[in-house]
Amino acid sequence: MDLINTILGIPLGYIMYACYYLTSNYGLSIILFTLVSKLILLPISIQVQKNSIKMVKLQPELTAIRERYAGDKDRIAEEQIKLYDQEHYSPAVGCLPMLLQIPLVLGLISVIYHPLQHLLHLDAASINALVAQAQTLLGTAELGASPQMAVIRLLGDPAMAEGFSGFAPELIAAVKSLQLHFLGLNLSLLPSLGSILMLIPLLAGLSAWLLCFVQDRANVLQREQSKSSQLGMTLFMVAFSTYFAFIVPAGVGLYWIFGNLFAILQLFLLNLLYDPARFIDYSSRPAPLTREQLAAKKQEEAYAAQKEKQDRKRFFDLNNWDKQLIVYSEGSGFYKYFRDILDWLLRNTRIPIHYVTSDPRDQIFDLARQREDQRIIPYYVSPKKLAGFFLKADADMMLMTMPDLGQFHLKRSLARKDMEYVYCFHYPLSTHMVLRRRALSDYDTVLLVGEFQREEIRQAEKLDGTREKNLITCGYGLLEQLARRYEAMEKAEHTRKKLLIAPSWQPDNILDLCIHPLLEALLGKGYDVVLRPHPEYVKRYKARMDAIVQRYTTQSHPDLSFELDFSVDNSLYDSDLVITDWSGTAYEFAFITKKPVLFINTPPKINNPDYELLTVKPLEISLRSQIGQSLEPDDLSLATETVAYLLEHSEEYREKIETIFTQTIANFGHSGQASGQYIASAIAKKRQGRG
Repeated sequence: MDLINTILGIPLGYIMYACYYLTSNYGLSIILFTLVSKLILLPISIQVQKNSIKMVKLQPELTAIRERYAGDKDRIAEEQIKLYDQEHYSPAVGCLPMLLQIPLVLGLISVIYHPLQHLLHLDAASINALVAQAQTLLGTAELGASPQMAVIRLLGDPAMAEGFSGFAPELIAAVKSLQLHFLGLNLSLLPSLGSILMLIPLLAGLSAWLLCFVQDRANVLQREQSKSSQLGMTLFMVAFSTYFAFIVPAGVGLYWIFGNLFAILQLFLLNLLYDPARFIDYSSRPAPLTREQLAAKKQEEAYAAQKEKQDRKRFFDLNNWDKQLIVYSEGSGFYKYFRDILDWLLRNTRIPIHYVTSDPRDQIFDLARQREDQRIIPYYVSPKKLAGFFLKADADMMLMTMPDLGQFHLKRSLARKDMEYVYCFHYPLSTHMVLRRRALSDYDTVLLVGEFQREEIRQAEKLDGTREKNLITCGYGLLEQLARRYEAMEKAEHTRKKLLIAPSWQPDNILDLCIHPLLEALLGKGYDVVLRPHPEYVKRYKARMDAIVQRYTTQSHPDLSFELDFSVDNSLYDSDLVITDWSGTAYEFAFITKKPVLFINTPPKINNPDYELLTVKPLEISLRSQIGQSLEPDDLSLATETVAYLLEHSEEYREKIETIFTQTIANFGHSGQASGQYIASAIAKKRQGRG
């Protein structure tokens, strides 16, 4: 206690002395001390407010990270730290006010237990002499937690005060003048059941409830919490405050009460100085789920859990010899990347397809039921259970579109060391900017879209010192599916050229960065403009998208329409020109229709900052100037004339795009066969070897 008094009590004692000097009232001095401490800590509170606003702004991205890497705690932590560093957010800052309360409370307890030292500034010799006399009068050396308070109590008792007659009258008068009462309450005493001092713990609990009530509605972080979390925090704070004020002197309890009340005033002040609404786009936040939606969500979770339990058991109960090929799909939307390969295998081989998906409603379940031969055997494994599944999986081969095998939580099988892992692209361009470094290192085989990827991968292998993979030139089946659909479409000549704006959903995309100047440049110029946002953008930022729609539907823009029904995408191939940022849709459009693209140079999404260490320039960058033209976001006043130029020279671009397409995409029309033949022959060799 002496150490605490020296380190904390003395500096805080000077503040308390000044407060007592100004008020000449013990209770008021504690209240003023509480206010002064809040003012001293105000700069830190401002920093906490700014930090909290950053945290709330980051919530959508943090949620996306948790969803994207569900089950991979290390990867989630890594991505969160990366995001925190990028936004200069520090989780530790939010803990500072609570941490600083500890020395403040300990220091205040020391001040209250040493009133002769801190409030009267008596010298140590006088204090020691008074304490020694009190010990003599009481016949004991044990005077409790505060010998100085024992001195004050004895001098307040006329019968005992005579025992201090040997001390200087002015010293005794000074000690007697020190009144530790406030509104009839002795603030030097501990509350006890049945005493009037029980008001202090009760008021401490009430002030804590009031603070929580206000914070749940006004604190930028607290109002983001669920109702159950808010209730839990309220119950804890009320219980803690009541108990804490019961076990410390009433003066500390008074400090706690007014600390809570001043915290409420401070909260309103901080919201006035740094209004969260100025920094956070609340309109883009998803609305809370209704009771019906919550019930439906729980029902779906129960269905998925039961299905997973059954499917995992069914998978691992199978004889491992029967498992030749496992296909892993991240969700229903990934089936299209495997479709042509699986169709060829089903037509030309007897290999059963063990199709594992992390989507309990994947279309593969319906497709499997429609087949009489039961050659497609689907299973559901949730992202949380996927790591364990991968370690125990046993088959000749696993085919998937997911990069980063072995880099994070999904590792190669421990049960089957010689299982061949085959990577299939779900993007028809380069490998070294969009994918992370070493994203393909743990794969045995890569099914190439075209020969351009061979040089990229070989250079990356040399750079990273990894083993050479088996590279099979196959092509890109999705483009073939799109081409078949395009050929079957009715194509009408537009009297007014149709422009499709199809942005990506990455940060700083067209919709967030420059949609208004772009539309201003295009509307009223004789074009029909269609805005088709990325489905993921609408899912994550629905209110933001709604605001864009409302802005232009309330005005007269007959030449602008919005396509928000993502079940069809005919408008993509019915357009005369696509305008995008970094969306892969642009290349699908150009390769299928042979029409040009206008690119807006928003910041690119770079997952591998070391991509420039390779001598090969990514096609995502090099093709932009070959299949169309680019504009900077600040140069959108030139959009009209650039669009006119691209449309006027569409035939020249058709020839360019046809040449690029032929040089880039291999085995067009036969990619499923090329991939399937390799898979079938590789599995056959493995089985002969195991014979």
